[in-house]
Amino acid sequence: MNKKEEQRKKIIKRLNELANLIHEHNHHYHTKDQPKIDDWEYDNLVKENLKLESSFPELKLKLSPSDKVGSEAQNKFSKSTHLSPMHSLSNGFNEKDLIEFDERVKKFLNLQANQKLEYICEPKIDGLSLNLTYKKGILISAATRGDGNIGENVTKNISNIKNIPQNLKNDFPDLLEIRGEVFINKCDFEKINSKLDEKNKFSNPRNAAAGSLRQLNYSISKSRPLKFLAHGIGKSSKEFLKFDNFYINIEKYGIKRNELSIKTTNLKNVFNFYQDINNKRSALEYDIDGLVVKLNNLSDQKRLGVVGKNPRWSIALKFSAEKAITLIREIDFQVGRTGSITPVARLESVNLGGVIISNATLHNFDEIRKKNIHIGDTVEIQRAGDVIPQVLKVVKFNNKRNNIVLPPKKCPVCGSATQKEKDEAVLRCLNTYGCYAQKISQIIHFIGKKGLNIDGFGEKQAKQFYNLKLINNIFDIFFIKEHKVEIEKLEGWGKLSIENLINSIEKSKTITLSKFIYSLGIRFIGEINAEILAKEFKNIKNFISSSKNMDTLSEIDGLGPKAISSIENYFSYDQNISLINKLSKTLNIEKNKISNSNNFFNGKNIVFTGSLISISRDEAKHMAKEVGAKILSSVTNNTDYLIIGEKAGSKAKKANDLNIKIFTEKEFLKKIND
Repeated sequence: MNKKEEQRKKIIKRLNELANLIHEHNHHYHTKDQPKIDDWEYDNLVKENLKLESSFPELKLKLSPSDKVGSEAQNKFSKSTHLSPMHSLSNGFNEKDLIEFDERVKKFLNLQANQKLEYICEPKIDGLSLNLTYKKGILISAATRGDGNIGENVTKNISNIKNIPQNLKNDFPDLLEIRGEVFINKCDFEKINSKLDEKNKFSNPRNAAAGSLRQLNYSISKSRPLKFLAHGIGKSSKEFLKFDNFYINIEKYGIKRNELSIKTTNLKNVFNFYQDINNKRSALEYDIDGLVVKLNNLSDQKRLGVVGKNPRWSIALKFSAEKAITLIREIDFQVGRTGSITPVARLESVNLGGVIISNATLHNFDEIRKKNIHIGDTVEIQRAGDVIPQVLKVVKFNNKRNNIVLPPKKCPVCGSATQKEKDEAVLRCLNTYGCYAQKISQIIHFIGKKGLNIDGFGEKQAKQFYNLKLINNIFDIFFIKEHKVEIEKLEGWGKLSIENLINSIEKSKTITLSKFIYSLGIRFIGEINAEILAKEFKNIKNFISSSKNMDTLSEIDGLGPKAISSIENYFSYDQNISLINKLSKTLNIEKNKISNSNNFFNGKNIVFTGSLISISRDEAKHMAKEVGAKILSSVTNNTDYLIIGEKAGSKAKKANDLNIKIFTEKEFLKKIND
């Protein structure tokens, strides 16, 4: 057989393989609504098929998937940037949490405890968040929340949702962002599931709504009974004074909101409404998972602003966690990216709130001992929201009671020594730079959605490349292209799929400073602390040089002692400094936006002391940060200005000694509002 004939046979074989794969995945995705692969992998199969057919048209199959699958199904969602960020709500679970929220709002606004605030309360629909953008009354985009700044453009897929108008009515503003929830009613969910095989049914209406909205083939979305109710406002060219006024206006424009809402100044009324809605939730047409409480006054909302990604002016009062009884079949250990060893209960599968649960965290070994948990025990588990299920207590002891779970003296993955810190309950593997589980987890964290968010690069690919020694750490990811030939030979990979991966890696090289800091996986540095650090240091060079200094870190407003200690520890290792230096030269780490404010305090170091009268200390700090000031906790040679209230104390004396300019509260407010 000559080379030409051999190549021909290989191409025919591959075309048949692709046809079978695409047909199978089309069936699971479009018919069963249970995709077995992600969109990126599906698109690669389709593109590879089209490329082969284009290069060898004479070999195209009679039943080619390119003839069966329309272009609508092949289009991947484009990205859509929100005009203003979509934030997530902080959670509360009881009346105490509600009271504390109210106290925090009053403290920030510098109000007396007995002063009344007006709240809007409404059910929290368990659906998919959507952002609608209207210009001149015409719907120009509909996007999922995504990471809060950038979502997926699903404009075409919402064309059939009757309560999302394509054109607004009655004196609408030139620009308007509407936030709301896409959902499916319970009865419609049952109808959809009745058409699916038992193992392929949706677990709950939310999953059905999400799967229906994010169909690549928009005709599938069009056939699904999706609904929409508004619950928030983004950017608007029209100023609304109060939230209830905003609701009145959008109803005139033709947009529906939830009618199950109340307006009240009485916290008792809020909690009674919460309890009432909880009691009625099973009778509602749609699933809800709590009550949203938000300040009605929109100017006060603006004053309160956002901490991290959570607005200070709203809270989600979640319903009590769902519980179930099941059996612990086994207990094993998971090793995380920071070396933490977590015992995990492998359970007899049980349905909990529409989700099949087979694992639950036991947190740590102190918890196992405290709750007297053994393998074979019947236990009560709970799942609150989207958190990992946890074991609450033993309800029936195993008769033998001899399956004692002891903390491992050696790491269950790498065999290295373990240690429990005095002030921690967590047992850790000490092999930070050699433990397989830690290294893999670090890589997965780095490439994850909240980090670099590399399309087509997930846990499966990370493990595959690491096990083949194609990558050893996160830096190696950016040199995958050097192993292009090797990867092409691997099962499931081809020239097109590796090219797409390389392109995705190249795109990920441009990243914000906050995302980069988060992606490093430093203990106690989540999204909020990463944002704080990015705002503080502005660029990667400052972050590297200043993060080794405890005194510098301790001056950062909002950064706790554990986070500070963790950063200092991270930078005490030469490997970490070397890694960051290499990454900083390879990546385009965007500088944090510097305020272009012309305000007097922009770029200045400010310290507050004493009791302020007209506004709270928190609000004063917030105002200063908004105009580009940096807030320090103590007076030093680096301090530009001291703002004093009543009972200023020793800081005022020190400022005088150092010839630092002092402003009264009145003087501060005048200059900051100039």
